[in-house]
Amino acid sequence: MRIQSYAPGRVNLIGEHTDYNLGFALPIALDLGTTADFAPDTGAGTIVAESGDESGVATIGPTTAPGDVTGWGAYIAGCVWALRTAGHEVAGGRLHVESTVPVGAGLSSSAALECAVLLAITADLDLSRHELARLAQHAENDYVGAPTGLLDQLSSLFGQQDTALLIDFRSLEVEPVPMPVDDSAQLLVIDSHAPHRHAAGEYAARRTSCEAAAAELGVASLREAADDAWKGLPEGLNRVRARHILTENARVLAAASALRAADFAAVGELMNASHDSMRDDFEITTPHIDLIAVTAQQFGAHGARMTGGGFGGSVIALAPADAAERICADLPAAITAAGHPAPTVRRVRPGRGAHLI
Repeated sequence: MRIQSYAPGRVNLIGEHTDYNLGFALPIALDLGTTADFAPDTGAGTIVAESGDESGVATIGPTTAPGDVTGWGAYIAGCVWALRTAGHEVAGGRLHVESTVPVGAGLSSSAALECAVLLAITADLDLSRHELARLAQHAENDYVGAPTGLLDQLSSLFGQQDTALLIDFRSLEVEPVPMPVDDSAQLLVIDSHAPHRHAAGEYAARRTSCEAAAAELGVASLREAADDAWKGLPEGLNRVRARHILTENARVLAAASALRAADFAAVGELMNASHDSMRDDFEITTPHIDLIAVTAQQFGAHGARMTGGGFGGSVIALAPADAAERICADLPAAITAAGHPAPTVRRVRPGRGAHLI
């Protein structure tokens, strides 16, 4: 018996670093994803995993613990460990994974891998999408060691065709927001080829600062604070980090309303303001990423902003068809002329969420 599954990567239209602050975000599932092909056996519970990109084989034993498996295999081992820690039995077998999500581009190749693997190896369990998201987050936080929120996993598991997802990270409610792709609004993901490094400490530092700001304000999380509560904090990092989160939550809700009204110019303005806030208050962009975003804006995009954890990765642009053509044709040369690697521009559209094949 073989069990096959698919889970997409994601790109976030707006709402960065809000997930672990129990705020709001507006991502889409991509039409790029990971497939998992699992052939269970009756052995001792060992899973032998191989990747289609020939990056080697990972062997995950029945007592795997954090630190036992590293590299790409750690995400699979983490899923197995999270399931067993939660009291679920996991069969052994052979697992083959293939992916079209570029690694290091900020498009959540890790969550696509986690969600595809979890769907395949839990096909005989009655687990909800929210339970699967929690398990994937547990794997990434506590096995791999990346302190991410639930944005990536919920996006992958709940994605719908031509639909954005308004996620409330306090209630974990996922509300679909129609997002048809047509001549008035096309989505471009511009991969800078500068990998983002949020497992290297900067992501964790931002999270710590937000938690400290919430404590200073006397609330459990920044979600509980008033929109302008950051003004009551003393000058310093915690104040500007909180300002980004609180203003970003407001931008997400405004963007969802604008998207429902098909007011793409308003969505674009909010995306641009989000990028400015990430650059100035959260300090997670780079000159390279800033140049890509502003060039896309100058070439006629409604809006363009960095997406993902920061310090590299990709820019998401929302553009009318004529501007999208110009961005695809001319933006790479403009970026290389400034001394940076040539970015890859991809047209994307909201795709289907994780499912068994």
